[in-house]
Amino acid sequence: MKPMIDLKKQYLDIKDEVLSILNEILEGSQYVLGKRVLELEENVKKYHGVKEAIGVASGTDALHLSLKALGIGEGDEVITTPFTFFATVEAILYTGAKPVFVDIEPDTYNIDVSLIEKKITKKTKAVLPVHIFGHPADMKNIMDLASRYNLKVVEDCAQSFGASLNGTKTGSFGDAGCFSFYPSKNLGAYGDGGMIALNDSQAADEIRKLRNHGSRGGYRHECLGYNSRLDEIQAGILLVKFKRIDEYNKKRRENASLYNSLLSDAVVTPVEKDGAYHVYHQYTIRSNKRDFMQQCLKEHGVSSVVYYPIPLHLQEATKFLGHKEGDFPVSEQVAMEVLSLPIYPELDDADIRLASEIIHKCLKG
Repeated sequence: MKPMIDLKKQYLDIKDEVLSILNEILEGSQYVLGKRVLELEENVKKYHGVKEAIGVASGTDALHLSLKALGIGEGDEVITTPFTFFATVEAILYTGAKPVFVDIEPDTYNIDVSLIEKKITKKTKAVLPVHIFGHPADMKNIMDLASRYNLKVVEDCAQSFGASLNGTKTGSFGDAGCFSFYPSKNLGAYGDGGMIALNDSQAADEIRKLRNHGSRGGYRHECLGYNSRLDEIQAGILLVKFKRIDEYNKKRRENASLYNSLLSDAVVTPVEKDGAYHVYHQYTIRSNKRDFMQQCLKEHGVSSVVYYPIPLHLQEATKFLGHKEGDFPVSEQVAMEVLSLPIYPELDDADIRLASEIIHKCLKG
């Protein structure tokens, strides 16, 4: 079976550098909050043009700690999308706040900004947009709304490292930009990891305290915190890959362009709106014959995945919010039709052509 992502292929390309930096870390024997974490934080800070960057244990923690440090808590409401990975809503619920869903755009699958204002109440404290699949959300209008209603903005950039809108990187628009370094991400570690980018020094200080058991050091604990530190080994691996992130994203875009040229007459292919720089964490197509198409691909040894089959408002874990089918029709329709194809940087053109050929044959029936 041809995989969705071939992490071994990427590893073999950078093996010598990875083993070298791992050896340095093991010889140095500092494994938590060491100099590689600081170096990675500095690189991410400069790359995004922000004042602060803080390494944490996961993308989920990045979202949770950001919301908490920005004062989101019990009784508050946070507006977000129902079409995303569960961690987005999990982080909101961890704070005691209530997620308030807004439906998505039918082309980018990002939150539909035109629908946000009607969901704002006196309890609304933040908006949490997701740059889904690597396409930037409409941050200009989100920031305009946030300014008008005095709302915090926490960007979920788990799938968008390197994406930009009119030259500004995702993660640098809002009060906090939250990144995941899960192995399959555009910039992926060899385990879990995350990062928060922000300009607010006071919030950054709070996050550093929260990630380290509520302590600034010296075994003095000012609050109840968490154990959420990006470890030195993962930071070392990420430093090797960080040097190549723009190249990796460029290759993803080239692969997406080839897919588009081969599939645009057969299925709904991804869009890239004016001013957007899409980094294609996923290459996601749409068809009302999705399940049949996926079965055809499987029979020919080509992997594909449905991201995401059940919108968050219909998940078992969110039943208590009281939503029902039909509440967010675009998200529900998209969930029945989307299919993601392999898109990693090292993917061969021949594999793209094969997947496209199978889809054409399948749909012609």
